[in-house]
Amino acid sequence: MQSHIKQKVCLVSLGCPKNLVDSEVMLGILKEAGAELVTKEPEADVLIVNTCGFIGDAKEESIDAILSLAEYKKTGRCRRLIVTGCLSQRYKDDLAKSMPEVDCFIGTGEFHRIAEAINEDFRERVLVGLPTFIHDYTTPRIISTPGHYAYVKVAEGCSNHCSYCSIPEIRGEFRSRSEDSVVKEAEQLGAQGIKEINLIAQDTTSFGHDRGEGLETLLKRLVKVDGIEWIRLLYLYPGRITDGLISMMKNEEKVLSYIDLPLQHISPPVLKAMNRKYTRAEVEKLIEKLRAEINGVTLRTSLIVGFPGETAKDFEELLSFVESARFDRLGAFMYSREEGTPAYSMKGQVSRKTKAGRLDAVMSVQREISLESNRGFIGKPVKVLVESLLDDGGLKGRAPSQAPDVDGVVYVNGIEARPGEIIEVTVTDAGDYDLFSDNAPKTR
Repeated sequence: MQSHIKQKVCLVSLGCPKNLVDSEVMLGILKEAGAELVTKEPEADVLIVNTCGFIGDAKEESIDAILSLAEYKKTGRCRRLIVTGCLSQRYKDDLAKSMPEVDCFIGTGEFHRIAEAINEDFRERVLVGLPTFIHDYTTPRIISTPGHYAYVKVAEGCSNHCSYCSIPEIRGEFRSRSEDSVVKEAEQLGAQGIKEINLIAQDTTSFGHDRGEGLETLLKRLVKVDGIEWIRLLYLYPGRITDGLISMMKNEEKVLSYIDLPLQHISPPVLKAMNRKYTRAEVEKLIEKLRAEINGVTLRTSLIVGFPGETAKDFEELLSFVESARFDRLGAFMYSREEGTPAYSMKGQVSRKTKAGRLDAVMSVQREISLESNRGFIGKPVKVLVESLLDDGGLKGRAPSQAPDVDGVVYVNGIEARPGEIIEVTVTDAGDYDLFSDNAPKTR
């Protein structure tokens, strides 16, 4: 790509880690094309917001961000405002009509054309088609995550077609990268000093099924990559965790014993309405197996409360399951009614007040479970990937049991280390979400 862009460009990234990877790819493409990347919005000639359009709150955040950035066209040096990502893909016609201040809307399958779109003489206002693009190891990318970790998107789209989810509409059907592409990207990241890679997709356990490859063979190659010390798997569909995958976590030190298992619900009628293909009995058997097979495994899940038709009985079953399953980590969300999904028109829509009450109930129970789980680390050694130095001389980092952005952290006192180092500390205290290691010498 020729270096011809001279503008100063600022990109604001919203939403999930999968969206963040797209933002990092856009930054890489722009830098290679000659753009000067800036982090302060008033300094930018071109402002880009990579939006999320998955649920209601995320859509509101995206709209607010667009309107806020549009003000710089009046008060700053901004000459061009570009909106990319999920919101553009999903609502291109409505946005184009209602937001004249936006110069170009780019969907989830065209963001690799960002270098063309920032030029003022580029005339296509809506670049939104059927998503087919997926980046590979040759695509420029600038890692924006701190603390010597990075996300590696191994696949795009989803073919599960859960009834509440708009991802197939936004991102297209499931399509994997090749094993070679993922391994070569990991090698590049290791050479850059990245210590931890987090493998992500809408359904990471389906990686390679569309190409005659698979997650287990990918992991066997990734553990051999120089520089990479931790490999974390996120978004594992419950029905697709194989014995081979369990064996990798059990026997390969680099593959972290961390299972992110988004269940969404457990009541049979709700699971059926959601189009989730498993039962409570199957989930409980899997949890029992994981804890028996993998020493010290960390289990995380995400749940949806207030799904259409969720009765008080359904919710009580979910709450009792949370109490009995005792997940180390758990995130819960109120159901968001999304246009174009089967659940949108389902009967029995639950009021926001009821949903909010159920969310509070789940998280109240989980807070105690999380605290108990964290207290189990007290007095035990844990490895910590140091991410930053604190003003008081302490360190902040994460243990293998803590995924970036969604879990807690470890605060360390009394040890000297640099960001990027993996150190071993003894846990001396624990909170609901964070761990503490105070190794400072005691004064009398």
